[in-house]
Amino acid sequence: MKHRAQWLADGTFGVMVHYLFAPKGDTPEARTADFNRIVDSFDMDYFVDQFTRTGADWLIFTIGQNTGYYNAPNAFLDRVLPGHTSRRDLVSDVARSIKGTGKRFIAYLPCEVAGQKSDVPEAFGWSADDKSEFLKRYLEFVRDYSLQLGRLEDGWWYDGAYDHLHEGKWSWQDWIDASRAGNPDSIIAFNDGAFCCGREKPVTPLQDYHAGEVHLIEDGKIRFDFFPSEDDIVLTEDGRLRQKGREPEFYMPTSQCVDGVQQHALIPLDLTFNPAITSKYLHYTDEEVLSVARGFKAAGGGVTFNVPIEENGHIAQSSAEQLVRIGKQLV
Repeated sequence: MKHRAQWLADGTFGVMVHYLFAPKGDTPEARTADFNRIVDSFDMDYFVDQFTRTGADWLIFTIGQNTGYYNAPNAFLDRVLPGHTSRRDLVSDVARSIKGTGKRFIAYLPCEVAGQKSDVPEAFGWSADDKSEFLKRYLEFVRDYSLQLGRLEDGWWYDGAYDHLHEGKWSWQDWIDASRAGNPDSIIAFNDGAFCCGREKPVTPLQDYHAGEVHLIEDGKIRFDFFPSEDDIVLTEDGRLRQKGREPEFYMPTSQCVDGVQQHALIPLDLTFNPAITSKYLHYTDEEVLSVARGFKAAGGGVTFNVPIEENGHIAQSSAEQLVRIGKQLV
């Protein structure tokens, strides 16, 4: 059978943006109003034009993460905690626009709400000890989004699937079933830090593609050694990042799949995944980016680039221009 996530290998590359902005205000009502102002300001035509010009074949877009607010209405959350979703269904609007260009759309959510602000953890029944009530509520939340999006989404990318949270006890099949409620062909990835933490294996063989989170590239390879703190970083004379007392480790795939899961790299450009490696270290030359992308694709992997986005929905101009240049050379 053709691998469910084969289209990641067949495509040129993808783009990820973290559209996550915390609203301001002294009251819940003021914060809800400010959040709606932010989401309403998203300039769809400009964003889609920027995306289209890159030549990318898929987009990964955030529904929400650590702000406590989500970029689309949700039947579950609007019932138990009104005011934490936008009145505009921005996620469906973006997905519909991207699909209208013939490209694919992947939705982004976290696997946990521990770090979220306001009353969100309580609404989801979050507990540091027993996660059973959280899982029941959260998977209803996921299912509602999946049904709402339907065939507008082609996949899910779940962040924060950390060992210390699931402790090997969660049913990933339950997550997959909820995610595919609206589209049985959706591809699923769970992120536990992945390549940032030196992990070649996926969280579960049940997922379709590797989350592939990268925190640094060098000499056509992915850096595989984790940087716990910026204080541990030293620079070589030619500007390469090293950790005090540790030799660098590198990784590149040699096959399309690992544990039956499609290889995929999520590479940051001008925007960090690891606070220890600030964005000033992540502005690469075109050739540095192309070298890693070509190597990963040669093994049958898919590649996505994570770039900054502004409140109005504009991708940072220098990042967008670099993606256009890269796209022309990766075709």
